[in-house]
Amino acid sequence: MNRRRLGLLLLIAFVALVVAGCSSTTGKSDITVQVGDGQASSGNGQMALSLELLVAITVLSLVPAILMLATSFTRIVVVLSLLRSAIGIPNLPPNQVILGLSMFLTFFVMSPIFNKANNDALQPYMNGTIDQNTAIARGIDPFRAFMLKETRAEDLQVFIDLSKEPRPATANDVTLEVLLPAFVTSELKTAFTMGFLLYIPFLIIDLVVASALMSMGMVMVSPTQIALPFKLLLFVMVDGWVLIVQSLVRSFG
Repeated sequence: MNRRRLGLLLLIAFVALVVAGCSSTTGKSDITVQVGDGQASSGNGQMALSLELLVAITVLSLVPAILMLATSFTRIVVVLSLLRSAIGIPNLPPNQVILGLSMFLTFFVMSPIFNKANNDALQPYMNGTIDQNTAIARGIDPFRAFMLKETRAEDLQVFIDLSKEPRPATANDVTLEVLLPAFVTSELKTAFTMGFLLYIPFLIIDLVVASALMSMGMVMVSPTQIALPFKLLLFVMVDGWVLIVQSLVRSFG
């Protein structure tokens, strides 16, 4: 039941983000599609219904992309991918394992935000105590607060300048069109910084092995093949996966 509720919450929350972004751009709160007179007797109503269904499916197809970009998923999957490259085995763990672990860690990190959106927006809306617009606004607020917390001020300022909009008076005045790309840029910068730190110990092992092989005159032996077992041994001895997961979770405060 909790998994079904979490999945429903993800769907509603991120569709709300798309709708809110479109609304803030066009200045309208509703998006409607109407063809002809909209009467089912003349056939135009059925066509309008089909187009509305097509628009709804198109919006839902954007939900996975928004899920990846508006949560902690971007930082986690980039760091894990860089870790795999730093060790020297770009195909292990497989992409499915990296993506699955990133998704589960994303749910773990974002669970307070999901719970808050569920308690403040989804449940009251399902109980009929608030209307749709209020539910959308309340559902977006936790995600907005999370993205603002993780976005660097200089990155946010860059996109404010690029948008040529007046400087927001408060954090609540920052539009999603500005906040989302600034957040993704900040996440990529943080992920690459963490990836650089991950490369250092494995790079030292590569240098030591390469120097040892050259001193012994074994220039025909690939240093990568010799260094890989030592990298794996080091990573296992320090319990590397636990350290990486702890660092990723704690990096979100």
